[in-house]
Amino acid sequence: MLTPHGPELRTQMAANLAAFERREATSEGRRLAAVAIVVSPYRSKATFLLTRRAMTLRRNAGNYALPGGNFEAGEDAVDAAARELKEELGVRLPRAAVMGLLDDFVTLGGHRVTPVVFWSDKVLRLTPDPLEVHAAWRIALTELDHPEAPRRLPREGGGEPILQMRVNGSWINAPTAAWLWQFREVAVHGRNARLDGIGQPEWTR
Repeated sequence: MLTPHGPELRTQMAANLAAFERREATSEGRRLAAVAIVVSPYRSKATFLLTRRAMTLRRNAGNYALPGGNFEAGEDAVDAAARELKEELGVRLPRAAVMGLLDDFVTLGGHRVTPVVFWSDKVLRLTPDPLEVHAAWRIALTELDHPEAPRRLPREGGGEPILQMRVNGSWINAPTAAWLWQFREVAVHGRNARLDGIGQPEWTR
């Protein structure tokens, strides 16, 4: 994998995403949401942004997450991801910064979530909103290639196994883990990967 942040990595990732025919899930009966996968430089390395939800939130408090949230009126996935990125971390990126979209993923909570991949040439200044974000990190892309990741754990009560990714010293559950895994496979390595057969912990409902 190309780890330095620069034009060669951007060209490779853009080509990988352009060659990927993403799957769009039906929106009927589902709330629409988007998450931002933001590739940016830090200490000469290519990184992505990861957050931990504020401990005071009513839902998903303390969970690892990508910046994101529900669509607002008139928004598409890019608009929603960019707005949530600004609201949660104070990062402003234009539509021109988008490299591509990955597969929609339907969560147990009834959301259809679209991952949007952004690129930044500049080091980003993070100013997390304490009402939404407990902490935020710049994680090296190389962490996605942990030798044991992804791992799949049996789901309590049966059903599709839960996919986990090893990031920031912790095992992160789907759905966030599912988006990071597909991002690694498709955008970084140029391999075809789908989100079929990925279970989610029941508590994410």
